Amino acid sequence: MAKNVTERIKDAAFELLGNNPDGLRYSELKKLISKTDPKFNDNTIGGCIWDLDARFQEKVYKPSRGLFRLLEYKDPDSDDLKKEVQPKEPVKIKEEDFYEPFSNWLQNDIEDVTHSIPLGKNHFKDKWGTPDVIGKRESRRSDIIQAPVEIVSAEIKTETGQLITAFGQACAYKLFSHKCYLVVPKQSSQDEIARLDSLCQLFGIGFVLFDANNPINPDFVIRVRPTKSDPDLFYTNKYMNRIEKELF
Repeated sequence: MAKNVTERIKDAAFELLGNNPDGLRYSELKKLISKTDPKFNDNTIGGCIWDLDARFQEKVYKPSRGLFRLLEYKDPDSDDLKKEVQPKEPVKIKEEDFYEPFSNWLQNDIEDVTHSIPLGKNHFKDKWGTPDVIGKRESRRSDIIQAPVEIVSAEIKTETGQLITAFGQACAYKLFSHKCYLVVPKQSSQDEIARLDSLCQLFGIGFVLFDANNPINPDFVIRVRPTKSDPDLFYTNKYMNRIEKELF
Protein backbone atom coordinates (compact mmCIF):
# COMPACT_ATOMS: atom_id res chain seq x y z
CA MET A 1 0.00 0.00 0.00
CA ALA A 2 1.35 3.41 -1.04
CA LYS A 3 2.30 5.78 1.76
CA ASN A 4 0.28 8.96 2.15
CA VAL A 5 1.83 12.43 1.89
CA THR A 6 2.39 12.95 5.62
CA GLU A 7 4.19 9.62 5.96
CA ARG A 8 6.44 10.44 3.00
CA ILE A 9 7.26 13.83 4.50
CA LYS A 10 8.04 12.21 7.84
CA ASP A 11 10.30 9.65 6.16
CA ALA A 12 12.09 12.40 4.23
CA ALA A 13 12.62 14.34 7.47
CA PHE A 14 14.19 11.35 9.22
CA GLU A 15 16.41 10.59 6.23
CA LEU A 16 17.64 14.19 6.05
CA LEU A 17 18.32 14.30 9.79
CA GLY A 18 20.20 11.03 9.45
CA ASN A 19 22.42 12.62 6.82
CA ASN A 20 23.03 15.69 9.01
CA PRO A 21 24.21 14.49 12.45
CA ASP A 22 24.68 18.06 13.67
CA GLY A 23 20.96 18.61 13.14
CA LEU A 24 18.84 20.89 10.97
CA ARG A 25 16.91 24.01 11.85
CA TYR A 26 13.18 24.06 11.09
CA SER A 27 13.53 26.30 8.03
CA GLU A 28 16.45 24.26 6.66
CA LEU A 29 14.61 20.98 7.14
CA LYS A 30 11.47 22.33 5.51
CA LYS A 31 13.44 23.62 2.52
CA LEU A 32 15.30 20.34 2.02
CA ILE A 33 12.11 18.27 2.26
CA SER A 34 10.52 20.47 -0.38
CA LYS A 35 13.45 19.74 -2.69
CA THR A 36 12.97 15.98 -2.35
CA ASP A 37 9.53 16.26 -3.96
CA PRO A 38 8.34 19.57 -5.49
CA LYS A 39 4.77 18.29 -5.22
CA PHE A 40 4.85 18.61 -1.43
CA ASN A 41 2.86 21.61 -0.21
CA ASP A 42 4.84 24.00 2.03
CA ASN A 43 2.05 24.25 4.59
CA THR A 44 1.73 20.47 4.71
CA ILE A 45 5.47 20.11 5.28
CA GLY A 46 5.37 22.68 8.07
CA GLY A 47 2.42 20.96 9.71
CA CYS A 48 4.23 17.62 9.64
CA ILE A 49 7.58 18.69 11.06
CA TRP A 50 7.07 21.57 13.51
CA ASP A 51 6.55 19.18 16.45
CA LEU A 52 8.69 16.22 15.35
CA ASP A 53 10.43 16.16 18.73
CA ALA A 54 7.10 15.92 20.57
CA ARG A 55 5.52 13.25 18.34
CA PHE A 56 8.64 11.12 17.99
CA GLN A 57 10.38 11.52 21.34
CA GLU A 58 12.12 8.19 20.88
CA LYS A 59 13.81 9.45 17.69
CA VAL A 60 14.16 13.24 17.72
CA TYR A 61 15.14 15.91 20.25
CA LYS A 62 15.90 19.63 20.27
CA PRO A 63 19.35 20.52 21.70
CA SER A 64 18.42 24.19 21.26
CA ARG A 65 15.46 26.23 20.08
CA GLY A 66 14.39 25.40 16.53
CA LEU A 67 17.09 22.76 15.98
CA PHE A 68 16.08 19.14 15.29
CA ARG A 69 18.57 16.31 15.84
CA LEU A 70 18.27 12.52 15.91
CA LEU A 71 18.62 10.92 19.34
CA GLU A 72 21.06 8.37 17.93
CA TYR A 73 23.61 11.19 17.62
CA LYS A 74 23.09 12.47 21.18
CA ASP A 75 25.79 12.01 23.80
CA PRO A 76 24.23 9.85 26.57
CA ASP A 77 25.51 12.18 29.29
CA SER A 78 24.51 15.53 27.78
CA ASP A 79 22.61 17.24 24.98
CA ASP A 80 25.83 17.50 22.96
CA LEU A 81 26.75 15.52 19.86
CA LYS A 82 28.59 12.25 20.22
CA LYS A 83 32.29 12.87 19.75
CA GLU A 84 32.48 10.63 16.69
CA VAL A 85 30.01 12.81 14.75
CA GLN A 86 31.08 16.25 15.97
CA PRO A 87 32.07 18.70 13.20
CA LYS A 88 35.76 18.58 12.40
CA GLU A 89 37.94 21.52 13.37
CA PRO A 90 38.59 23.85 10.43
CA VAL A 91 41.91 23.37 8.65
CA LYS A 92 44.59 25.00 10.77
CA ILE A 93 44.99 28.53 9.43
CA LYS A 94 46.48 31.31 11.50
CA GLU A 95 43.82 33.36 13.24
CA GLU A 96 45.75 36.51 12.35
CA ASP A 97 45.05 35.86 8.66
CA PHE A 98 41.43 36.88 9.26
CA TYR A 99 42.11 40.16 11.08
CA GLU A 100 42.72 42.27 7.98
CA PRO A 101 39.77 40.80 6.00
CA PHE A 102 37.39 41.44 8.91
CA SER A 103 38.75 44.95 9.39
CA ASN A 104 38.04 45.67 5.71
CA TRP A 105 34.57 44.08 5.93
CA LEU A 106 33.71 46.14 9.01
CA GLN A 107 34.79 49.34 7.30
CA ASN A 108 33.77 48.83 3.68
CA ASP A 109 30.95 46.27 3.61
CA ILE A 110 28.74 47.13 6.57
CA GLU A 111 30.32 50.57 7.18
CA ASP A 112 30.10 50.28 10.95
CA VAL A 113 33.39 52.17 11.30
CA THR A 114 35.13 54.93 9.38
CA HIS A 115 38.57 53.50 10.18
CA SER A 116 39.72 50.20 11.64
CA ILE A 117 42.97 48.33 12.24
CA PRO A 118 43.99 44.74 13.01
CA LEU A 119 45.38 44.54 16.52
CA GLY A 120 45.51 41.24 18.40
CA LYS A 121 48.36 39.74 20.43
CA ASN A 122 48.89 41.54 23.74
CA HIS A 123 48.90 45.07 22.39
CA PHE A 124 47.10 46.48 25.43
CA LYS A 125 49.40 44.57 27.81
CA ASP A 126 46.39 43.76 29.96
CA LYS A 127 45.00 40.49 31.36
CA TRP A 128 41.55 41.56 30.15
CA GLY A 129 42.75 40.99 26.61
CA THR A 130 43.23 42.92 23.39
CA PRO A 131 40.64 43.05 20.58
CA ASP A 132 41.68 41.35 17.36
CA VAL A 133 40.25 44.25 15.38
CA ILE A 134 39.39 47.71 16.65
CA GLY A 135 37.87 50.66 14.85
CA LYS A 136 36.32 54.04 15.32
CA ARG A 137 33.24 55.67 13.87
CA GLU A 138 33.29 59.44 13.63
CA SER A 139 31.46 62.13 11.71
CA ARG A 140 32.95 63.55 8.53
CA ARG A 141 33.96 67.18 8.55
CA SER A 142 31.23 67.90 6.00
CA ASP A 143 28.49 66.50 8.28
CA ILE A 144 26.24 69.22 9.67
CA ILE A 145 25.51 67.23 12.82
CA GLN A 146 28.71 66.02 14.47
CA ALA A 147 28.29 62.82 16.51
CA PRO A 148 30.67 61.70 19.27
CA VAL A 149 33.37 59.20 18.33
CA GLU A 150 32.38 55.55 18.80
CA ILE A 151 34.82 52.69 19.43
CA VAL A 152 34.07 49.28 17.90
CA SER A 153 35.94 46.11 18.96
CA ALA A 154 35.91 42.55 17.65
CA GLU A 155 37.01 39.15 18.95
CA ILE A 156 37.76 36.58 16.25
CA LYS A 157 38.13 32.86 16.93
CA THR A 158 39.10 30.14 14.46
CA GLU A 159 39.12 27.29 17.01
CA THR A 160 35.62 25.94 17.60
CA GLY A 161 36.66 24.65 21.01
CA GLN A 162 37.31 28.18 22.28
CA LEU A 163 33.90 29.77 21.64
CA ILE A 164 32.92 30.28 25.28
CA THR A 165 36.26 31.98 25.95
CA ALA A 166 35.76 34.16 22.89
CA PHE A 167 32.32 35.24 24.08
CA GLY A 168 33.76 36.21 27.47
CA GLN A 169 36.44 38.30 25.79
CA ALA A 170 33.89 40.07 23.60
CA CYS A 171 31.90 40.92 26.75
CA ALA A 172 35.05 42.34 28.38
CA TYR A 173 35.56 44.73 25.46
CA LYS A 174 32.27 46.46 26.30
CA LEU A 175 34.20 48.07 29.14
CA PHE A 176 35.85 50.47 26.67
CA SER A 177 33.85 50.03 23.44
CA HIS A 178 30.51 51.36 22.23
CA LYS A 179 29.95 48.24 20.10
CA CYS A 180 31.47 44.75 20.18
CA TYR A 181 31.50 41.83 17.75
CA LEU A 182 32.03 38.11 18.25
CA VAL A 183 33.27 36.43 15.05
CA VAL A 184 33.29 32.61 14.92
CA PRO A 185 33.57 29.84 12.29
CA LYS A 186 30.43 28.74 10.48
CA GLN A 187 31.92 25.24 10.88
CA SER A 188 30.94 25.36 14.58
CA SER A 189 28.16 23.02 15.69
CA GLN A 190 24.61 24.28 15.13
CA ASP A 191 23.91 23.98 18.85
CA GLU A 192 26.88 26.21 19.75
CA ILE A 193 25.88 28.75 17.11
CA ALA A 194 22.30 28.85 18.40
CA ARG A 195 23.44 29.42 22.00
CA LEU A 196 25.88 32.16 21.01
CA ASP A 197 23.19 33.78 18.87
CA SER A 198 20.88 34.01 21.89
CA LEU A 199 23.67 35.20 24.22
CA CYS A 200 24.75 37.91 21.80
CA GLN A 201 21.18 39.18 21.57
CA LEU A 202 20.93 39.25 25.38
CA PHE A 203 24.24 41.08 25.83
CA GLY A 204 23.99 43.38 22.81
CA ILE A 205 27.03 41.90 21.07
CA GLY A 206 27.27 41.61 17.29
CA PHE A 207 27.49 38.02 16.06
CA VAL A 208 29.23 37.14 12.79
CA LEU A 209 29.91 33.78 11.12
CA PHE A 210 32.70 33.15 8.61
CA ASP A 211 34.46 30.40 6.67
CA ALA A 212 37.50 29.59 8.81
CA ASN A 213 38.99 27.54 5.97
CA ASN A 214 39.21 30.45 3.55
CA PRO A 215 41.18 33.56 4.57
CA ILE A 216 41.03 34.85 0.97
CA ASN A 217 37.22 34.93 0.98
CA PRO A 218 35.95 34.38 4.55
CA ASP A 219 32.37 35.26 3.54
CA PHE A 220 31.47 37.12 6.73
CA VAL A 221 27.74 36.93 7.50
CA ILE A 222 26.15 38.94 10.29
CA ARG A 223 23.64 37.07 12.46
CA VAL A 224 23.09 39.64 15.21
CA ARG A 225 23.62 43.40 15.02
CA PRO A 226 25.45 44.92 18.01
CA THR A 227 23.65 47.27 20.34
CA LYS A 228 25.36 50.56 21.10
CA SER A 229 26.10 51.13 24.79
CA ASP A 230 28.11 53.68 26.74
CA PRO A 231 31.52 52.39 27.87
CA ASP A 232 33.48 53.56 30.90
CA LEU A 233 35.36 56.50 29.38
CA PHE A 234 38.19 56.12 31.88
CA TYR A 235 39.07 52.78 30.27
CA THR A 236 38.26 53.99 26.77
CA ASN A 237 40.79 56.80 27.10
CA LYS A 238 43.30 54.51 28.79
CA TYR A 239 43.32 52.00 25.94
CA MET A 240 42.93 54.47 23.07
CA ASN A 241 45.98 56.31 24.36
CA ARG A 242 48.00 53.17 23.56
CA ILE A 243 46.92 53.07 19.92
CA GLU A 244 46.36 56.77 19.29
CA LYS A 245 48.85 56.99 16.42
CA GLU A 246 47.47 53.93 14.63
CA LEU A 247 43.75 54.63 15.04
CA PHE A 248 43.57 58.40 15.33
